[in-house]
Amino acid sequence: MQKFFADISNIVDGRIHLEGPDVNHIKNVLRMKPGEDIRVSDGRGKTYLCCIAGYEDGKALLDILKELDTDTELPSEIVLFQGLPKGDKMDLIVQKAVELGAARIVPFAAKRSIVKLDKKKEEKKQARWQAIAKGAAEQSGREIVPEVGHLLSYAEALREASGLDVVLIPYELEEGMEETASVISSIKPGQSVGVFIGPEGGFEEDEIAAAREAGARIITLGKRILRTETAGLTTLSILMYHLESGRHSL
Repeated sequence: MQKFFADISNIVDGRIHLEGPDVNHIKNVLRMKPGEDIRVSDGRGKTYLCCIAGYEDGKALLDILKELDTDTELPSEIVLFQGLPKGDKMDLIVQKAVELGAARIVPFAAKRSIVKLDKKKEEKKQARWQAIAKGAAEQSGREIVPEVGHLLSYAEALREASGLDVVLIPYELEEGMEETASVISSIKPGQSVGVFIGPEGGFEEDEIAAAREAGARIITLGKRILRTETAGLTTLSILMYHLESGRHSL
């Protein structure tokens, strides 16, 4: 059963007034009728089983049947700091990062970032990425809609990451898979983790030096050089498996 998100202000006295494009999707694409059940989250960790009461003034009126006991979020906050890539690669990165459990995605401009965005283009892109994050959260059964932040400089991104427990930077010139495995295995559920991924062309050496000075752990993802849209998703997959395995004792 697909999940949808409702603004918490639209949940009143046991009824959800669902608005926006989701109403058209539910009514005209899924062709759901009054009396059918649907899952809706408030985007803050609560998910409800609802019954469609009807459609009115462009809204779907949903009666809450019960709050569901769900467990789809990772036991740690994972923040993906993504060096701004070319073209539409960020669309894919946002979508898959949400599916893999990222709590936030923060784009940043590195020295080798080719794309330059003015304020107007940045706002348009950020709104698009946020919409993609919402769709991916609905599709993957997330309890929250991860935030896609505004574009930061690299220095600003490092400062924002300073409040996290662990910061990882995969770097193609780094060696030592055993050390990388040790770093990742030391991460405990409940710790917040930042993952920095460079744009096409990777990081400059002085950017890596600045990250080391800020306390980041430089890791390797193996002998092959991964594209920017692959490196972050690989790291998130590794973290997802590590954290979920520890929680469920697989």
